Amino acid sequence: MILSIKNIFAEIGETTLFAKKFFKEVFIPPYETKEFLKQCYVIGYKSLPLVAITGFIMGLVLTLQSRPTLVKFGAESWLPGMVALSLIREIAPVITALICAGKISSGIGAELGSMKVTEQIDAMEVAAINPYNYLVVTRVLACTLMIPILVFFADAVGIIGGYVGINIHGDVNFYRFLTQIIQSLEFLDLFPATLKTFFFGFFIGMIGCFKGFNASNGTESVGRAANSAVVTASLSIFIIDMVAVQITDLFF
Repeated sequence: MILSIKNIFAEIGETTLFAKKFFKEVFIPPYETKEFLKQCYVIGYKSLPLVAITGFIMGLVLTLQSRPTLVKFGAESWLPGMVALSLIREIAPVITALICAGKISSGIGAELGSMKVTEQIDAMEVAAINPYNYLVVTRVLACTLMIPILVFFADAVGIIGGYVGINIHGDVNFYRFLTQIIQSLEFLDLFPATLKTFFFGFFIGMIGCFKGFNASNGTESVGRAANSAVVTASLSIFIIDMVAVQITDLFF
């Protein structure tokens, strides 16, 4: 028990040092722009179909599940605003980040882990290429930028799903539906929800890179790195979300 706790704190310390190196390397040239754009394409564009399907289902199911309760209290007109607030403030950011943790963080961990095992990272150092700058900085920056964009996309698709859900049992004009949503939203609903998505993206990328970059020798370590990246990134998302909610409740 004591040994496992020591290992957890040791890993937290190693991850912190790994992240500290990122903030140093990110400002040091050469800047790997092509690799960064490639990672933005892989992380962002290739995740759009999965995020779109999930976002639509979230909006549709949330609307269908919430409608009967609101109808009982004669508050059906609140449904568009409630769905939009639920999606934008909490559901869409967390669910999208968890999907990305499973898809992106595991992919990064497996990719860098296999490169570590096959000594490709060592070969980059021999070729006078900074592997940290080329492999880690580009992926972490791409995750930090793309996750908020994917969350915005999930919000939009989720609202469309909510509109479809409302019209299954009624007939609501899209303009009226959108007007009710805009009237129910405030800046303080958008700002904290958007800000925490940058932290989600940073931790998803950083944890995936850390696990892959520090994979031990042997092919089994690649699978362990990918699995550990998903678990740790998912846990970090819940912790960040909990802290963000507490800070928002305290100051806003």
